[in-house]
Amino acid sequence: MHPDLSLVHDQPLASLNTFRIPARARHYLRVTGAAELAALREDPELVALPRLVLGGGSNLLFTRDFDGIVLHMTGQGREILGEQDGRVLVRAQAGENWHAFVRYTLEQGLGGLENLSLIPGTVGAAPIQNVGAYGTETKDVFHSLTVFDMASGAVRTLDARDCRFGYRDSLFKHAEGRELVVLDVTFALPKDWAPNLRYAELAQAAQDAGLASPTPAQVGALVEAIRRRKLPDPAEIGNAGSFFKNPVVSGEHCARLLARFPKLVHHLQPDGTEKLAAGWLIDQCGWKGRSMGAAGVYPKQALVLVNLGGASGEEVVRLARAIQADVEARYGVALEPEPVFI
Repeated sequence: MHPDLSLVHDQPLASLNTFRIPARARHYLRVTGAAELAALREDPELVALPRLVLGGGSNLLFTRDFDGIVLHMTGQGREILGEQDGRVLVRAQAGENWHAFVRYTLEQGLGGLENLSLIPGTVGAAPIQNVGAYGTETKDVFHSLTVFDMASGAVRTLDARDCRFGYRDSLFKHAEGRELVVLDVTFALPKDWAPNLRYAELAQAAQDAGLASPTPAQVGALVEAIRRRKLPDPAEIGNAGSFFKNPVVSGEHCARLLARFPKLVHHLQPDGTEKLAAGWLIDQCGWKGRSMGAAGVYPKQALVLVNLGGASGEEVVRLARAIQADVEARYGVALEPEPVFI
């Protein structure tokens, strides 16, 4: 083994995933930057193993032990780089806690990330998943990121076009991006900021609070309050947040559904498609609050699957498959899981 690598063998992973699913990794390595990854490439046995890049463990579901090497991104650091084209550039290392980073930007008086408050995970994972909430996605405030290419050993900078962002999607979730490990992310936050209150629930919360012209920090606080009211704290109940993506269907398909289900929750997209509320579909199929074994559907939000205590990954998968089958049968809509199954 390379002398610069502090490798741990047979590492327990229950505390490193927010579902709190028990699993073990054959090898585990804390990664603070490019140096550990460069050293890993010099070890032919280790570099040949399957790799799992781990941030906060909030977007994966272990269904078995991982017979490879887990690269746990733990690099810390954040800084304001300056201004460019009316935006303030702020960089954070991949291992920074996402919500702590959002709060840091708000404490600097910078808006742009407030609608993404309290999303679990790390900064490095945000562009991989193109995380989003309340009408804002990572891509909307993204400038660039730095990656280590495990195939070539090169350190590269990628811009938004390179990252190929889509709905809960990016280059890194496809074959072309699998060898790229995110080291840091730079965000471009608008100097000329205006609140994004397009989601009715958030607009109503601002109105109820008497905030006609809320600040970024005030919007962030509203988002936090809404999320705490609706969603379980992973520190208390194992979960991975929203388990299913909101499905996108054609306008024609949506019209047919509305004819049968007039209360269908849907949002028109710029390209004419319609985004349906997965939580509403699941709730209407009667799944809210139900369970299968030790895996359940959160009583306050049907979009969230939870570990009721001692659940296995297989139990969560069985529950998810049953929900998918019911929604498909009733609405003709296929639900796609957000977490990666390991």
